[in-house]
Amino acid sequence: MGIAFTFPGQGSQAVGMGRELADAFPEARDVFHEVDDALDQKLSQIMWEGPEDELTLTANAQPALMAVSIAAMRVMEKGGLSLNDKVSYVAGHSLGEYSALCAAGTFSLADTARLLRIRGNAMQAAVPVGEGAMAAIIGLEAEDVEAVCEAVGDEGVCQIANDNGGGQLVISGAKAAVEAAAKLASDKGAKRAIMLPVSAPFHSALMQPAADAMREALAEVKKNAPAVPVLANVTVTPLRDPAEIAERLVEQVTGRVRWRETVGWFGENGVETLYEIGSGKVLSGLARRINRDIAAIPVNTPADIETAMATLG
Repeated sequence: MGIAFTFPGQGSQAVGMGRELADAFPEARDVFHEVDDALDQKLSQIMWEGPEDELTLTANAQPALMAVSIAAMRVMEKGGLSLNDKVSYVAGHSLGEYSALCAAGTFSLADTARLLRIRGNAMQAAVPVGEGAMAAIIGLEAEDVEAVCEAVGDEGVCQIANDNGGGQLVISGAKAAVEAAAKLASDKGAKRAIMLPVSAPFHSALMQPAADAMREALAEVKKNAPAVPVLANVTVTPLRDPAEIAERLVEQVTGRVRWRETVGWFGENGVETLYEIGSGKVLSGLARRINRDIAAIPVNTPADIETAMATLG
């Protein structure tokens, strides 16, 4: 079939996201109401009215981004889309993996919202503010950045958190180590090495307390086999077994988001079109930089959905 659905991660949030879908489609409104009820919070109001600093809080941004993705999915399903008839694989960037699994039926919408609230809170609480950091390294290959991280090991934990492709990698860990790595990367020829305005060192070994919290939370939630295989962030392998999916989600908290390899895997396994379901266009832009032979199509407005549905048949 040659089609995969991908789901965005943190950083794709924006005040107003999902509002057009809610105004146009009752099934989208139902998603936002269900997420509000599951969290016992008017998250939709924060999504649509802000303030921005409240929306960008990890514990809010994660379920909010998932809600927009699933709202778009529900609209397409109402229009006749059958995931397992039209789509070969799903994948998501970090928290987007939960959106992908919800779309594929592994988790219910309410459970996904609650899992992401737990995940966001646990990730924020894992490391005291100011002790961790992240930096974007532009213009070096992954193996060069790995060498840089190893070279600053005496300063503390430092590892690749995201391999986003197109020469864009993100490192994460102890503040002193990440700062030292960013300087060393510049010395080694990186085009840019930018400290990121984040509140915690995501996808690093320092997140182990959050991984432990997710293991406990995932053990307690009902899990179904997904309608189509999900490509795991940390292994870049297609999964259908619920127990293995849960284990990879635990590993994902401290492990690398291998997005460059994910898009590469799609290209090697017959995927010709990636639809990015949800807020923003980040994954579509990354896909175009990684493999220009794959069409990358964002789907986040009523007009986008109409175009996508016409193409999907």
